Amino acid sequence: MTLAAHDLALYAGALFILFITPGPVWLAVMARTLSGGARAAVPLAAGVVVGDVLWALLAILGVSWVVTAFDGVLAALKFVAVAMFAGMGLLIIRNADRAIVADSRLTRPGMWAGFMAGLAAILGNPKAILFYMGVLPGFFDLARVTPADIAAIAALSAIVPFFGNMIFALSLDRLRRLMTSPAALRRTNLVAGGLLIMVAMLILLI
Repeated sequence: MTLAAHDLALYAGALFILFITPGPVWLAVMARTLSGGARAAVPLAAGVVVGDVLWALLAILGVSWVVTAFDGVLAALKFVAVAMFAGMGLLIIRNADRAIVADSRLTRPGMWAGFMAGLAAILGNPKAILFYMGVLPGFFDLARVTPADIAAIAALSAIVPFFGNMIFALSLDRLRRLMTSPAALRRTNLVAGGLLIMVAMLILLI
């Protein structure tokens, strides 16, 4: 392994700054947590992890044809992500007066839907693309990295955002549990649905 501890520490710090910068992932975490609790955010956070690791590996490999080929996928993925988040948001708003657990249409695809939402949010996130493709190479000499170095970078790319997103979700869940009246439930679901639609608009516009 050629990377020093301070190199990895600096990179972890940069990942944390990336995490605390609001974007589509934050809005997605907020929406799913407010509508289904912290447990609903776990698969989304897992999807974000896969996307983060994928972006890190693509940046490390630095193969120009891979990046070029992926640009076409990103263009299509943006519209898929927009449709996914807008649809989820409208569905939650439509059922704003009903507890999420009572609506099988929202809970049946929960784990897979959450995972795909997280993956779409991070793969279609320009902030993440800029960081991994433009900033990550500045932290390391990618011409000299070893498999152990790559594993360490990928691990940090997974761990920092996953724990950040889950801490964020758990904090929101504590607030959500305080809102148990029907009126509060309706407001919460309207906010959650609105946030998901905002995710769709943000992905579409940036």
